[in-house]
Amino acid sequence: MKKAPHDENCVLEVHDVTMKFNKYAVGVDSLKELIVRAFKGDLKREKHVCLKHISFQINRGEAVAVIGRNGVGKSTLLKIVSGILKPTSGWARVYGRISPLLKLGAGFDGNATGMENIYLNAAIMGYTKKEIDEKLPEIIEFSELGDFIYSPVKTYSSGMLARLGFSIAISMEAEIMLIDEILAVGDVAFQKKCFEKLRQLRAKGLTFLIVSHGSAIKTLCDRGIWIERGRVMGDGPVAEIYDRYTKEMMKK
Repeated sequence: MKKAPHDENCVLEVHDVTMKFNKYAVGVDSLKELIVRAFKGDLKREKHVCLKHISFQINRGEAVAVIGRNGVGKSTLLKIVSGILKPTSGWARVYGRISPLLKLGAGFDGNATGMENIYLNAAIMGYTKKEIDEKLPEIIEFSELGDFIYSPVKTYSSGMLARLGFSIAISMEAEIMLIDEILAVGDVAFQKKCFEKLRQLRAKGLTFLIVSHGSAIKTLCDRGIWIERGRVMGDGPVAEIYDRYTKEMMKK
């Protein structure tokens, strides 16, 4: 948790964030080829600018959707907000406990059971054993994994991983939830269940930053931020921003 901003209602600030990655001009298919080309001096690197001077603020209780085509930097932005990546310039600050749900199975120990991974992931998020013990029945019930909760997660399907990851993240009820493109994973019934739970958490005043292409965000979120070519192209009511985005995509 960072020092609180001047605006006490603000829970997340992104200020002038730019992110650049190295991009190889010549394709490299393996680590061996990378080393050989680097040794020969035959490896040309270019700077790829993923995000360009991104700035916005999110207030307590807002549900914000980050909208944009694949490859425009949406997921990179969430990784910067969560602290996984450090931007080339600018900064992102979060004022509260966050629950990042950025990739299926991220942080799971494949050899550990689902039960063990609940404790591991929740502890990484900053919760005490007592807090996890209190939430454990709710997590297990929501996941619908039954006796599989005692099996190693390396035996889980992608749908089972989605159930476990979602169950941990939404049951622990952090103040700010970061969700990246995984609301579309899993069966329809479980998706519906997740959306209903997220609506309940919204009613409790939790804050969401969600990356998604689905039109369902128009019912879950109240604000949309459209990113195109690494820049913010629109920031406003989610229905308006989503419609602008889809119309622009239809032209391409």
